[in-house]
Amino acid sequence: MSGEYRTKALLIAVSGDPVPVQACINRLIPEFLCFVVSESRKASIEADIQPAITTMPQRWDWILVEESDSFTASHQTLTKSLPDMLKTWGLKPGEFVLDFSRATPAIAAAMALAGRPWTSQVVGLTTPESDTGKSDVVAVGDRTFAWQEGNPWNEEAVQARQEAALLFNQGAFPSAAKRFRRIESLVGGSLKPLYHALANLADGYAAWEGFKYRDAWDKLKTALKALELASVWGGPPGMSSLLAGVKQNLKFLESIVMNPDDVKLPVAHDLLAHAKRRAERDQQIDSALQLLLRALEAYAQYHLWKQYGIKSWDVQVDQLPQDLQEPCRTCYASDVDGKFHLPLEAQFRALAGLGHPMGQTFVNEWTKIKTLWDAAHQSVLGHGFQTTKADRFHQFYAAAIKLTNVTEPNLPAFPKMTL
Repeated sequence: MSGEYRTKALLIAVSGDPVPVQACINRLIPEFLCFVVSESRKASIEADIQPAITTMPQRWDWILVEESDSFTASHQTLTKSLPDMLKTWGLKPGEFVLDFSRATPAIAAAMALAGRPWTSQVVGLTTPESDTGKSDVVAVGDRTFAWQEGNPWNEEAVQARQEAALLFNQGAFPSAAKRFRRIESLVGGSLKPLYHALANLADGYAAWEGFKYRDAWDKLKTALKALELASVWGGPPGMSSLLAGVKQNLKFLESIVMNPDDVKLPVAHDLLAHAKRRAERDQQIDSALQLLLRALEAYAQYHLWKQYGIKSWDVQVDQLPQDLQEPCRTCYASDVDGKFHLPLEAQFRALAGLGHPMGQTFVNEWTKIKTLWDAAHQSVLGHGFQTTKADRFHQFYAAAIKLTNVTEPNLPAFPKMTL
């Protein structure tokens, strides 16, 4: 190992026998080294250990602990000293290796707990008699030791990823990505690609929530390939349903990203689905209402443009039905660039006048829709000061579904992550 790999940092307990400490340091060749040592044994570091180190670390330090049976005292000392030292050294989570094999039980427990946030490996030299037969044998002079190593995070990652999955399902995608990246930094090498892909997946959905469709498409494609590869080797339970949902989402995103048109129907579908997520998942009713209004506008804009060549943000007056032409000239002209812009209600009335079913439904249902319409405009994020209740959103959403004649399968649904 020493000829191929150099450990970033090692935290090692110093006991009365310096030989195992020497052997561990020379095997791992740490760039940064910290001794956990009692006052009575501090002199042994310079007298017995340092002269035997074949490759000196870039920096080294020690933490003095009382040699007692008090876990609490040892833990307090370590938790006060470690963070500042690691910050000074510039270490990241996962770059720490622990060796407490020669420490007292109290100090070993304190080292394990205090070092846990940065530790990716626990090592130790034991007597061959206590070995299970699967460890390497390390010879130091006429003495032999059994080398043992393991990564507790390989098992702890199961619980940690479930917590990250819960954040994902709650729509906290940046937080989920951050959790997955932390797990990635701590687990063993063979597990890192899985958590890297899950972090990318969360980043992709975060981009989607921000309507960054190209970024979301690229990230989800990359994550899907990596997760499919991970699933070949088994992968965590629940992976197959997650992958199926991601594949469906990628098809939807592709319909937006690869569509060269100025006005895109899938964006209207996405806005409608986004409004529902805001209301049901996030309980942000006022935001959901404004998204719902924008979704209705997107549907109106699409049908005006697709079937009649009308751009609602740059209307040619003679394209409109006769009864809307004069109101457009007098009310909808910009005093900056002279362009005519149809507000949302006028867009639906234009569709009605042109014979489009969605516009005609709007006119026929207007007396029922108006109360909901006014509630959205009078909300805090609309133009008023009223807080809107959830049932008002659900009524308006049902009206929007009827108005647009959209079925739920047309709308994108984010997958649930159960790992």
